[in-house]
Amino acid sequence: MTIGITGATGQLGRLVVAQLKAKIPAGDIVALVRTPAKAADLGIAAREADYTKPATLDAALKGIDTLLLISSSELGQREAQHKAIIEAAKKTGVKRIVYTSILHADTSGIDLAAEHRATEAAIKASGIPYTFLRNGWYTENYAAGIQGAVAGAALYGAAGNGKIASAARADYAAAAVAVLTTSGHDGKIYELAGDNAFTLAELAAEISKQTGKTIPYTNLSVADYAKGLASHGVPEAFAAMIAGWEVPISQGALFDDSKALSKLTGKPTTPLAQAVKAILKG
Repeated sequence: MTIGITGATGQLGRLVVAQLKAKIPAGDIVALVRTPAKAADLGIAAREADYTKPATLDAALKGIDTLLLISSSELGQREAQHKAIIEAAKKTGVKRIVYTSILHADTSGIDLAAEHRATEAAIKASGIPYTFLRNGWYTENYAAGIQGAVAGAALYGAAGNGKIASAARADYAAAAVAVLTTSGHDGKIYELAGDNAFTLAELAAEISKQTGKTIPYTNLSVADYAKGLASHGVPEAFAAMIAGWEVPISQGALFDDSKALSKLTGKPTTPLAQAVKAILKG
């Protein structure tokens, strides 16, 4: 069985490849990337797969049995990009698609969910057996905020007391590897999140504990949080988008207590304290 991985040179993709190589022969794994040269250090075969060049997708997927479709990082373009590779998968006889979606994609108020919903629908319509890994937030998403909090003596956000069940990227990679290397996952939708949720105030408390500094959490309006992000160099449109996510987060969009992630991997998810320690070490 040959497994093809899109975005194999990305942060999640590299972790999946490394964990997968510990389970199956490297010769059974193929990196599907825009620039194969960037995948040279992965130790697996790499094929050009450019969403904007359909011919490369057909060639890249030839002989691939299972496709791990790691969602593209290009917001606003993902629906079209994903549909292009799903069409190529159908054409070339891919037998299974495993897709990294977003937590509670069908009901999430986070605007990122729209492209994931569209992709899930396209995969279902293709008729190819599928598994959806609805990944929650990566704890690493807070790296810049944590480092900024230490420098500025406060953690800022607009998520109120919303509970965030994040996990480390390595945890989500382990879930993908579990699904890719075991049977019984066809047609399954897994809501993946960390074992223990936290609020941003609790994140601030953990940062304080580890640094010995008093770092409070300051809850701002969405508009003020967006302005603050922009003032620190985040492009204005993206700052507004990030700040906008805080509203559904405050309403529980990133909370899930099913522990489906740790059940899939067979081990607890990375504790917040451990993740914060790694981020502070840089």
